[in-house]
Amino acid sequence: MSSRARLRIRQHIKIPCISRLSSQLQAKLAAPILWRTSTQLSRRLLAAKQHQRCLSCSVRLAQEQAKQDAKTTHFGFENVPESDKESRVGAVFSSVASSYDTMNDLMSLYIHRLWKDRFVRSLNPGLHPKISNPTPQTILDIAGGTGDIAFRLLLHASTINNDHTSRVIVSDINPAMLSEGKKRSQDTPWAWSERLSWVEANAEKLSMIEDASIDLYTVAFGIRNFTNKQAALNEAFRVLKPGGVFACLEFSKVNNAVLNGAYKRWSFGAIPLIGQLVAGDRGELSISCGEY
Repeated sequence: MSSRARLRIRQHIKIPCISRLSSQLQAKLAAPILWRTSTQLSRRLLAAKQHQRCLSCSVRLAQEQAKQDAKTTHFGFENVPESDKESRVGAVFSSVASSYDTMNDLMSLYIHRLWKDRFVRSLNPGLHPKISNPTPQTILDIAGGTGDIAFRLLLHASTINNDHTSRVIVSDINPAMLSEGKKRSQDTPWAWSERLSWVEANAEKLSMIEDASIDLYTVAFGIRNFTNKQAALNEAFRVLKPGGVFACLEFSKVNNAVLNGAYKRWSFGAIPLIGQLVAGDRGELSISCGEY
């Protein structure tokens, strides 16, 4: 048999075989069956993906809720839950009210008096003699407790600016501190004067103070104890008159390495010891009151 004949036979055998197999495969693997299989698989994958997505959302929401519930704020040199801070601050100052000024003297080596004097002088409270037809100032001293700043404000207004009409409202969240301040006021000319009043209030909710009624808002070494500083600042903005003054006396960070080292030694070494000796509390008392 010639080679040409053999080639012709092979082609004859091969071509129908491939054609037959192709027809069988097409019959068995018909497009509708493949589509149905693909659709079922897609549905299963989609269902699994949606389940994972829902589970992921639930976990994320639970984590966010846990973070919200466990939200902390500073309390001296430590972090505490926001819900605990107000009560802890209250407990600290209730226990130290009668010896608060002595604590400040010892912890700051009496320097806090100089800081407060300079603070008040820089504000120059009271009616200025050069102003024609002035109206008396209304000053709000937040976290004023024992009246340390309030007495200085009134003294400056009276002696420097010859103003005997401007008044100071002392606000504090702690009744024990206010009681101590009222007691101390007995030694001042303003004990029974309308120029000095006392209000028990949270700086974050000053509902008893009218909008735009305050000329000068002061807070000295008190903003550190606010649980929600932004809420307190919002209230300060609300009660201040247009053009009113917000004045805060507080510590900042020490940038000099040598001074920062000395500051930390004093803060973590001497201050807790002073707290223990003066008030019998080495921990929270020195943490909240003694960040000098």
